[in-house]
Amino acid sequence: MRGLRRLSLASVAMVLGRVPCRLKSRGGQPPAPLGARILTNPEDVFQHNMWDHVKWSEEEKEKARQKADDNSSLRIPLEEQGKYDMDACKYWDSFYETHQDKFFKDRKWLFLEFPELLPLGLESSATEERPCGLRAPCPEPGVSGTEKETGQQRQHAPSHQHIDPLTSDCQQSCNQDGRDTAGAARQTRSFPGEHATFRIFEVGCGAGNSVYPIVSSIKDTGAFLYCCDFSPRAVQLVKDHPDYDQSVCHAFVQDVCDEVGSFPFPPLSLDVILLVFVLSSIHPERVQGVVTRLSQFLKPGGILLFRDYGRYDLSQLRFKKGRCLSENFYSRGDGTCVYFFTKDEVHSLFSNAGLEEIQNLEDRRLQVNRGKKVVMRRVWMQSKFKKPQPLAPPS
Repeated sequence: MRGLRRLSLASVAMVLGRVPCRLKSRGGQPPAPLGARILTNPEDVFQHNMWDHVKWSEEEKEKARQKADDNSSLRIPLEEQGKYDMDACKYWDSFYETHQDKFFKDRKWLFLEFPELLPLGLESSATEERPCGLRAPCPEPGVSGTEKETGQQRQHAPSHQHIDPLTSDCQQSCNQDGRDTAGAARQTRSFPGEHATFRIFEVGCGAGNSVYPIVSSIKDTGAFLYCCDFSPRAVQLVKDHPDYDQSVCHAFVQDVCDEVGSFPFPPLSLDVILLVFVLSSIHPERVQGVVTRLSQFLKPGGILLFRDYGRYDLSQLRFKKGRCLSENFYSRGDGTCVYFFTKDEVHSLFSNAGLEEIQNLEDRRLQVNRGKKVVMRRVWMQSKFKKPQPLAPPS
C-alpha cells in the first residue's frame, strides 16, 4: 500500500489539521462542488459577497455575446502580435518585480475543490470524516483590464522578430534551468522526489500561492511537490519563501510550450498535475500540444486538475477595443494575455490528450460589492480528467 499506511494516527490528524475546512456544514451532507449558496430571492442579492450556480437568461447570454463581439471587432495588428510571444518572459518578470508575492492570495480553497491533491487516505478523511461546508473557491482579486493570474508560459504562436536582450536572457535562463535539472537526473540516474510515494506537479506556480498551502499539507506524508513557472523571477520568489523545503518541493523554471524541453522527473511518474489559471495565458494554438505533453507524465490512474477563466466572464467583457489578439484571446495593458474557455473546448482539450472526464463544470457566480451596490457576473471553468489504466492483455 502507499506510504500513507505507515503514518501514525497522530501524523494523519496533524495533516488534516492543516487542511482548510468549513466546519458545521450542511447537516453532515457531502460537500457541494462549486458552493451551495443559491440566490432564490433577488431582493437578497446584497446579503452576501458571492452567490453560486447563477443561471443566465437567454437575454443575458446574448448581451454578453454582443459585448465580446464588440470588443473583439478591432484587433491588434498581426505585425504587432509577435512581441507578446517574444517578450512574454519580460512582461511577467516585470509583473513580479512590481508586485513580488503581494498580488494574489494563497489559494486555501484548493483542498475543498481538489481533495485529490492529498495523498490517498488523507483525501477521503478530509472530505468524508470532516465534511466541509461551501466548497467555494475564493474569487481571484480584481476584474480590471489588468486582471490576471500567474505569469506562466510563452503566449503566442512563433514569430520571427528581433529578440530583446532582456527577453533573450529570460529564455536562456528558462532553457538552461531545464537542461541542468534534466542533465543532472540523467547523470545520477535519480531525480528530485524519486522516493516519494505521491507526486504532484503544479504548472505555472507564480509566486507560490498554491505551492505553500500544498507544502504545508503534505509534510510528513511521503508526498512531493514539483512546481514550475515561465518567469525566473517568480520561481526565485518561491525559492526565497521561508517555508521552501527541498525535501518536499522542487521549484524550477520551465516553458511548457517548449516541445523539446526536459522535466526533472520521468514519464509516468506523477499522481496529480495542477493547472490553475495557466492555460489561459498560452496561445490557443499551443494549448493542445502542452496538455498532450504533460499527460505523458501522469501515471495510469493519475489525475489532472484544471481551473481557469470561462467564456463571457466579466474580465472578458471589460476589455476595450483594440486589445483582442484572436477570438476570445486578449492582451492586457501590461502585455500579459488571457483566453476564455467553454466546457466543450475543455472537454476536447483533455480528451484529445487521451484523458477521461471525471468532472467538467462551468462555475457561474454572482460577485457582489455590497458597499457600492454593484453586481458582477463571473465565469470560471473547473475540471478533473483521469489517465486511463492500460488495457489488460487478452487472456
